[in-house]
Amino acid sequence: MSELAQRPAPAEPAPDALPLGPQSLVWRWFGDNRMYLIGPRPAVLQNMLADLGQGVYDHSTFFADTAERLRRTIPPIFNTVYGSEDQNAGTQVRDFHHHVRGDLPGTDGKRYHALDPDTYFWAHATFVEQVLYFADTFVKRLTDSEKEQIYLESKTWYRRYGVSDRPMPATYAEFEQYWDHMMEQVLVAHPSAKYGVGYVTKGFPRPKAVHPLVWRLVAPVFNPLAAFLTTGGLPPRARHLLQLPWTDRQERRYQRFAAFWRSAPVNWLWDRLPMRVRYSGYAVKGYARS
Repeated sequence: MSELAQRPAPAEPAPDALPLGPQSLVWRWFGDNRMYLIGPRPAVLQNMLADLGQGVYDHSTFFADTAERLRRTIPPIFNTVYGSEDQNAGTQVRDFHHHVRGDLPGTDGKRYHALDPDTYFWAHATFVEQVLYFADTFVKRLTDSEKEQIYLESKTWYRRYGVSDRPMPATYAEFEQYWDHMMEQVLVAHPSAKYGVGYVTKGFPRPKAVHPLVWRLVAPVFNPLAAFLTTGGLPPRARHLLQLPWTDRQERRYQRFAAFWRSAPVNWLWDRLPMRVRYSGYAVKGYARS
């Protein structure tokens, strides 16, 4: 046998990204209805990037009609994740943002644009981190390999938007470094973000669809719960920048609350509920199609 024949075959290179689908962890957890437990974490963090927050401030209906903004935004994002590789709403989401551009106040003429790759990737990064934070906090402690898998799947997700992936870190370890840099050096208490958490201290405004009398009965229970989930669900750095009140005692309560949801009996019970209860309708349709 020749020396060449005795040499081992070269190792396969590690995949640059992993596919989305029924076996993916992003599918398993992004559409899980327990996601409500993290509060508005991704939306608040998105708006703490000055360029993105200013785009929301200048162009969005978020302030005038929050419910309408959510109804318009949420479906295509879910359909980007739970669509097929060939049929998904990624470019539709991207095209919503072509007109979102303008001047950034206090920067001597600096312009912002929602489709700037650094801005667009930050919005996506908050959704990736949403999956990681939710699963690790309220479902199970994630292993390093699970975190890496989620991140590699998220690269496939991002590429469906058709926006430059220049700012996208190559690995989960690099994503962690990117995240820490954004939290510590880049994010600010933009008015859009402060508006989004204003109800923590002022109370949540009555939704238009809810009768005033009904809201009067519901608000005393809903507002403290919303404040607890919103503030507890934010990173400490974000709470500091937004000046949100949070004590050590509240932190201990939040950690006990999270541990309850991670417990084996709760997970056992949740996994035996009907799928339409456990998952958003978009996720249910995705699994059914696949």
